[in-house]
Amino acid sequence: MNWAILLTFSGIMYFISPRLKPGNRLAQFFSGKEENGSEIGLKTLTSSLLISWIFAKSIYNSASLGASFSMVGGIAYATYWLSFIVAGFTIYRLKTAGFNSIHEFLNTKFGKGATWLFSFILVFRLWNEIWSNTMVVGQFFGPNGSGSFIAATWVTTALVLLYSLKSGLRSSILTDVIQMTLTTFLVLLLLGFILPKTDLPMALSNTHWSLSGGVDLILVAFIQIWSYPFHDPVMTDRGFITDKKKMLKGFILSGILGFIFIFIFSFIGIYFKTAGLEGNVIIETAKSFGLPLVIIMNVIMLSSASSTIDSTFTSIGKLVSIDLFSKIKMDKILLARISMITLAILGNIMIHAGPSILSATTVSGTMVIGLAPVFIFSSWKRAGKASYYGSVLVGIIFGFMLATKSISGSVGAGKYGVLLYTNILGTIISFGLFILLAYLVPRRER
Repeated sequence: MNWAILLTFSGIMYFISPRLKPGNRLAQFFSGKEENGSEIGLKTLTSSLLISWIFAKSIYNSASLGASFSMVGGIAYATYWLSFIVAGFTIYRLKTAGFNSIHEFLNTKFGKGATWLFSFILVFRLWNEIWSNTMVVGQFFGPNGSGSFIAATWVTTALVLLYSLKSGLRSSILTDVIQMTLTTFLVLLLLGFILPKTDLPMALSNTHWSLSGGVDLILVAFIQIWSYPFHDPVMTDRGFITDKKKMLKGFILSGILGFIFIFIFSFIGIYFKTAGLEGNVIIETAKSFGLPLVIIMNVIMLSSASSTIDSTFTSIGKLVSIDLFSKIKMDKILLARISMITLAILGNIMIHAGPSILSATTVSGTMVIGLAPVFIFSSWKRAGKASYYGSVLVGIIFGFMLATKSISGSVGAGKYGVLLYTNILGTIISFGLFILLAYLVPRRER
């Protein structure tokens, strides 16, 4: 049954996804514009932003945190969706200043080296998105590491790649609208199953507003939202394809609605905990309600994973063809498609290493804390290359230390105490170094 759902869903997405039309092929492929050159509307932009950020891994993480920390866990993960609002206002300022992309801003203010370092961070992020989302889909086909699990991850990646190659961002945006509509409908059905059966008094009694009760992760999220969105081209690319007023409205709406959606998904885990279930939080919750909910959950996961993966493919295509190698004498769409295929292969190879799904968020989120002062002080003329490199490298170092468990300090005794300590210390040093170097080695006007 799972294979039938996967193949049918992917076939529908391939059929819906448009082919490139003659004329403005580059604008269609990289900017999602229509054949006549017009930009997408507010509803389409908001739908695309929302579903491309409601990852399969996000649903899984939200449910897992709901099981571990009840409502506090859901709020903790939902807080990351406030990144949309931070990004929206920042991109608005960049567009007002005349910049057409984040790469253009970085190259103008900090030089080519800055854009290459930033691009390295983006590639790491996009690579994470492939394996961390296909892993969630694979769990419906078999235990982690099993033959059926691995086969499902590769087939999912390949099928999404097929329709993404057709027209790039245009394919991604149009399928996003369908996927968002479908997901919204299925989430309402999901609530109809789960909420009446959830022991809310027990859920409230399991909610503890303390560091060890999950508040430490809420604080981590509040720190990371000032930098997290800027290392995600899936989000930021969409900030430059419409006029700035429409963009800002879309980002604010996405932040509010995304927070609500992710908090709702935490009730999967809350029910899981109050019902005394054990095992995989998503799969066991679905099984406890029977076949209908298994199908609903499967389609939700597949839809959210597909929307994220196709957006990831289009982002790597734009990054390589437009942002990094725009001057190369090669068909840009062909180069983008080669990049998409390469990422599909390299991203899914990671499946065989069995990484943690949540680590894709927490570790990469720590690695980019050094971007916060870069964008908060984007209009500060004094800050130059030294400030940029100093701040960004601090974040990368702290992210590496966290990944290798080289941090000994902790804030509180909670599960995310070390993560919170790392982010507080790393953020203070990043901001301090950025400001200090702006005075010691100020930017030279070109």
